[in-house]
Amino acid sequence: MDLIRCTSCFQHSPTLIAPTFRHRTTPKPNLTTISNNHATVSTTRMVVKARGGGAAEAETALVDKPKVLKRFQVSDGHPAPFGATIQDGGVNFAIYSANATSATLCLIALSDLQQNRVTEQIPLDPLANKTGDVWHVFLKGNFKDMLYGYIFDGEFSPEIGHYYDSSRILLDPYAKAVISRGEFGALGPEDNCWPQMAGMVPTSEDQFDWEGDLPLRHPGRDLIIYEMHVRGYTRHESSGTKFPGTYCGVVEKLDHLKELGVNCIELMPCHEFNELEYYSYNSVLGDYKLNFWGYSTINYFSPMIRYSSSGIRSCGRDAINEFKYLVKEAHKRGIEVIMDVVFNHTAEGNEKGLSVSFRGVDNCVYYMLAPKGEYYNYSGCGNTFNCNHPVVRQFILDCLRYWVAEMHVDGFRFDLASIMTRSSSLWDSVNVYGDPLEGDLITTGTPLSNPPLIDMMSNDPVLHGVKLIAEAWDAGGLYQVGRFPHWGVWSEWNGKYRDIVRQFIKGTDGLSGAFAECLCGSPNLYQKGGGKPWNSVNFICAHDGFTLADLVTYNNKHNLANGEDNNDGESHNYSWNCGQEGEFASISVKKLRKRQMRNFFLCLMVSQGVPMIHMGDEYGHTKGGNNNTYCHDNYCCDADQLLSVG
Repeated sequence: MDLIRCTSCFQHSPTLIAPTFRHRTTPKPNLTTISNNHATVSTTRMVVKARGGGAAEAETALVDKPKVLKRFQVSDGHPAPFGATIQDGGVNFAIYSANATSATLCLIALSDLQQNRVTEQIPLDPLANKTGDVWHVFLKGNFKDMLYGYIFDGEFSPEIGHYYDSSRILLDPYAKAVISRGEFGALGPEDNCWPQMAGMVPTSEDQFDWEGDLPLRHPGRDLIIYEMHVRGYTRHESSGTKFPGTYCGVVEKLDHLKELGVNCIELMPCHEFNELEYYSYNSVLGDYKLNFWGYSTINYFSPMIRYSSSGIRSCGRDAINEFKYLVKEAHKRGIEVIMDVVFNHTAEGNEKGLSVSFRGVDNCVYYMLAPKGEYYNYSGCGNTFNCNHPVVRQFILDCLRYWVAEMHVDGFRFDLASIMTRSSSLWDSVNVYGDPLEGDLITTGTPLSNPPLIDMMSNDPVLHGVKLIAEAWDAGGLYQVGRFPHWGVWSEWNGKYRDIVRQFIKGTDGLSGAFAECLCGSPNLYQKGGGKPWNSVNFICAHDGFTLADLVTYNNKHNLANGEDNNDGESHNYSWNCGQEGEFASISVKKLRKRQMRNFFLCLMVSQGVPMIHMGDEYGHTKGGNNNTYCHDNYCCDADQLLSVG
């Protein structure tokens, strides 16, 4: 993850789609009409609309009253497991919220979601439907094409960390599929960039034929990793795929990866995110900026629905099965699947951001907060996930177990993983270890030598043998390459390898010794702590930064297309253009560039450790010198853009 990403988006304003926000009227609650057996209430809602100039406007609209439906048998339910779970001929709903004073389950038919209506409302009795801090209810009935969300009420006091708002329908953090828009990049109804979202209600028909698929369990030392973006990999028409830009599109190209010798693909974020988060007109290219990379998670259990060729069909079940199909087909070819996961922050931003899920469910539990309710920002993206809080670390562990057991993935790469080593809000030793430690003066965000979350993941029986890879730094200045708590099972993105190899091959003096250590698996970093060469994931290029072709073509970043006056992105790239800046160069310069690219590949493949290749580098993919293409769904990010290097 690039620590210098979108300088204009770090604040995460409530619209998240334009530099300005103009209200026609004072915004009113965005809750649509809700109904139950007791009453039918009509309210107004706020619609965030995109305009042609990239600005946004808010308006209120009256919603028609829906029919009162009596299709479900309701009983108390059980506090475990969390989420919506099929049990005893019905569905049990359970969700944690310690500080809410009331909770309501909202059932929403897929057709009603498109109309911004709630189908049925079921208030939860705090005496019958609450155990400890868990709200729960059990329903029997017809759940075909049915979705759900929650309304929580309680104190709205940002200064003490509470953001309860009974006008908002919230996503269950444990929802297995999130449904809103069906097509990538398409605006919602009335040009809404943040239409109402809801979770899929499971049914007994949720089936997938794994055909006996089992984990491949490649030894870490034998991996050759290929980092890819699901949409960018096949979106361009030159890919020749039947389903470009989708999970199925990747399947169509797996044989290419097998021919390369790749035995592991690392998928950039495939958890549900909103690509319209940065939606605004880009006057430089004449298109619209999107959150293309996806490092801004909305839900950690749902696959990115709009990477599926089926979209929201079957309330996301087909999308889940399409992801499973990708994993199954990769395994058939001897290729493992690793997911790039973002447990350091969410899409809800800081105190000016939206309440989509975690903030409205229990803000002071899920986020790292200062004493007056402000958000710590170790992620550089507005908030910091409260990873070492007991509830949150159990949530993360449940999520990882789900993707391993249910989706058959083989491992995880943790974006800004150093955040997972920081102490949580309200940190105390009783909270974590069960008894006080004398003289314990640890404050919120302090790096821990034995982080409870890392301990749990490293020793969890379900995750045994699963690949765990840390991006061992964060935006708060914590840099742990070679020092990340590893329990003998973690590997790290070796950023020091990248920097040293780039400098040595371009001819920087005084690095021969450091370069030799890189070739030998960086023992200066890993040997002392008991690490092995495979603890080092070696790479020259990744999604953030220059491609390999651009590394030998540009001395300077060329990010004007991002609309930030070339102020975003890393300025220290250790690149060399081989004598002329840009693609158009003499034949001799192009020959030198080809030789340098071969030098980089040779170094990567003979170095001890685990090599990682970024998609397209095998054939000279270019981004035109842009080293921060987080916001482009165009040629900058398609893996079919070829640079003529000779």
